[in-house]
Amino acid sequence: MWYFNGQIIKHPKAMVISGITHPRQIFRDSDTLASLGIKPYSETTPDSRYYHNGAFTLDESGAEVVGTYAGTAIDIDTLKYRMLGEINSRVASKQGAIDWYWARADKGGTAVPANIATYATTIYSEQATKESEVAALSTLDEIMEYENRSHTEVRRTGVGDETISSTIYINMLHHWTANPNDEVDPAFVSLTAD
Repeated sequence: MWYFNGQIIKHPKAMVISGITHPRQIFRDSDTLASLGIKPYSETTPDSRYYHNGAFTLDESGAEVVGTYAGTAIDIDTLKYRMLGEINSRVASKQGAIDWYWARADKGGTAVPANIATYATTIYSEQATKESEVAALSTLDEIMEYENRSHTEVRRTGVGDETISSTIYINMLHHWTANPNDEVDPAFVSLTAD
């Protein structure tokens, strides 16, 4: 995007400047744009997961014009309501994927395997834990940290016993430990919250 004479230009277009019509191709030539006073434009907006766009300010002083929206924090209760909805949605999806085991058993078919029954119970246990954790959040910073929690992951490199550690950020709403198939990642060593 570009900025000229109080106007934000989102797409190249023909421009009339000082009575001269310039074709839209001028937007391919940064030197021509600079000579005409057309500056690059960028916009800074707050993270829409946590903020509404507030007051807008424009800084034209540099080689690039920057428009900035101040952030107006979304109400904590609204954010927590959304978080609880996401937890419930994930539980419904996880349970929906295994409901057929019970439907089959109810029709006289094979009994629900023990690992699936344990998985179903664990899902509800994790749901209760997550709901309690969300209920305990009282500030925007706490909510942001919960949805972006720092962890140290250790993985095998595949060369002897060598491992590598890295920092990863996990949205705790998406992090469920239960696995219906008890699948094991051979490279995984550990995951620890920092």
